[in-house]
Formats: sequence, structure tokens, C-alpha cells
Amino acid sequence: MSDDEVRVRHDRPYIEQTSLVTSLHFSGHETQSQMWNHAPHALALEYTQTMMGFLLFLPKPQQIAMIGLGGGSLAKFCYRHLAQARIDVVEINPQVLSMRGTFRIPADNERFHAQLGDGADYVRQARQAFDVLLVDGYDSKGMPARLCSADFYRHCKRALTGNGVMVANITCEHPSYKRVITSIRGVFGANVLVVGDSDCTNDVVFAWLGEVDDSLLCDSGRSQLIHKDTWDDLDPALERVRFAWRERARVLALQA
Repeated sequence: MSDDEVRVRHDRPYIEQTSLVTSLHFSGHETQSQMWNHAPHALALEYTQTMMGFLLFLPKPQQIAMIGLGGGSLAKFCYRHLAQARIDVVEINPQVLSMRGTFRIPADNERFHAQLGDGADYVRQARQAFDVLLVDGYDSKGMPARLCSADFYRHCKRALTGNGVMVANITCEHPSYKRVITSIRGVFGANVLVVGDSDCTNDVVFAWLGEVDDSLLCDSGRSQLIHKDTWDDLDPALERVRFAWRERARVLALQA
């Protein structure tokens, strides 16, 4: 897709601010991103905390790519806490990209780069480039069709390093929800873990290559890269990942 095609008309986002939070919206009933004003690098929404569960699969990623910038919650968190990682973000909506200052997203530098582009094209052109690939691209109509296809997830798989992890945020009410989950399972086989949030609105899907250190997902140990207080804030969401992992192991044992 050319730059001109990327710059076609997109939904105009708007910002709501209170004394506590700054939020990004496309419509009144959905929050695309949220930032605590007093702690702009924290993860305010539960699903973003759950997506950080990739640290249980791969504790020290070197290359992280993100499809969808939004308010930059995951980008800021990873930039602040994973100092060893290079972070590249692709956002298709130029109006969203222009709001990075409002959400205190860092300027581009040697470790961080946010660019205008189509995420589907970005992963299609990549080859074994990413330890972690976070897929969280939405507009006012939900997940774009190009981020729902089996071809897209095949390209995601091909873009991962040998022990790489893809993490996708999928709204449970999306009309193509079942097809998306089926497509991911069709591409990654048994290496798929679906984790729900506490209010059943979002599922976070982990799909990986290579072997996973089972102990990372079965105990309550924490990443040495993350400060204890920050990890404690993440831990309730990470415990849902661990629980889903244990349930997956139980089902696989019954099927054996």
C-alpha cells in the first residue's frame, strides 16, 4: 500500500480529559486508549496489562513491533521498562499519530520509532525480524479486515524470530471473532493461548514459535527487568495468563 493510500480519510479520533485520565476515542461508547495523568507510563487498561504477559514467554526481548499506536500505552511501557529492546510501531491513521504529544509518547530515537503505515503490509514485508509482535489495530468499526485474515497471521508467524511471540487483542463482540481465533490456530497450531479479561470484553491471544519454559508460566516469579512495584501492578493480569496456561496443560493432558 502506497503512502498516498495510507493517507486516505480515516476516522477522526477525539480526546477526553479529566483530572485523572486522558482517553482516546472514536465513538462515545468505546475507549481506544487511556492514560493516567499522574502516571503516563503506567498501563491503565486491563487488556494492555494482559498483553504484557509476553514476558512470561520471552523475558528479555530485543526487537518489539507493534501494530496500532493509539495512545501509546504499550509503547511507552515497553520503552520505559525494557531498556534492552528496540521498539517499532506502525499506525495507519495520521490523526492518531499526530496526537503522540498529548499522550507523552517519546520522540523517535535509536530505540524507538513510530511511523505511518499499514500494519498488514508491514508484517508481510518483514522476515524473522521480531521477538515480540503486538497486534492492537482498531478503528471505529473494530478490527480492520486486513488484520483478521489467515494470510495476515501467516505473515505474522513468518515475521517472528525462532522463539518469537505474537500477541493479539481481539474484542469478543467482533463479528469475525470465531473466524479470527480459528485462523490463528490454523497458522500456529497448538501454540496458541487465549486469555480473557475480567469483564469478558476482550480476549488476548498469545501465539508463539519454539519451546516455552513452562516454569515461567507456572510460578509467580517476576521479570528482573521490571521494578517490583510495577510488576505487582501487572500481576493480577499475569495471573490470568498463568491460569489459562495451566488450563491448557490440563486439557492437553486429557487429550493425550
